[in-house]
Amino acid sequence: MKKTKKKPVNWKDIKLLILDCDGVLTDGKITYTDEGIEIKNFSAHDGMGFALLYKAGIIPAIITARTSGALQQRCKDLSIKHLFQGVQKKLLKAQKLLDKLCLNWNNVIYMGDDWNDVPVMQKAAFAVCPSDAPEEIQKFADYVTGHKAGDGAVRDCIDYILYQQDIYESVVRKYLDDVSH
Repeated sequence: MKKTKKKPVNWKDIKLLILDCDGVLTDGKITYTDEGIEIKNFSAHDGMGFALLYKAGIIPAIITARTSGALQQRCKDLSIKHLFQGVQKKLLKAQKLLDKLCLNWNNVIYMGDDWNDVPVMQKAAFAVCPSDAPEEIQKFADYVTGHKAGDGAVRDCIDYILYQQDIYESVVRKYLDDVSH
């Protein structure tokens, strides 16, 4: 079920989408092989969302408390340059990123799914969580996606941003033009 709270956002000011990883980009399950190698599942639909996000000129970033080689590879595959792993104080890391990019909190959408995300969700211009985030966390979200974590929730968030900016169709056309020629 999608849910939107009324929070005044100047959508044209949105320049940065910060995401958590586990429970947002993935389903939150942590799988290890017998060799101790971590395996994560990522949605291809989310990957296409990042391609559209780039066409819109919005910067993606990931700030996560865990460290994962699988996430590092996914970020490399998607050309996500701002990856911060092993971060316990996400709000502090987000502020440092904003300072580096010369942006402010009015430029940020944050997508998280648990208590360690709440401080950033509260500061961001707009907060999002997947449909399967705990109910307590959903209360902090301005928008709850219609998809579960790791199953298109990030794509839903990205599409929502592009629709709110009234650029979804032009961004898709731009993407299609680039891959057609």
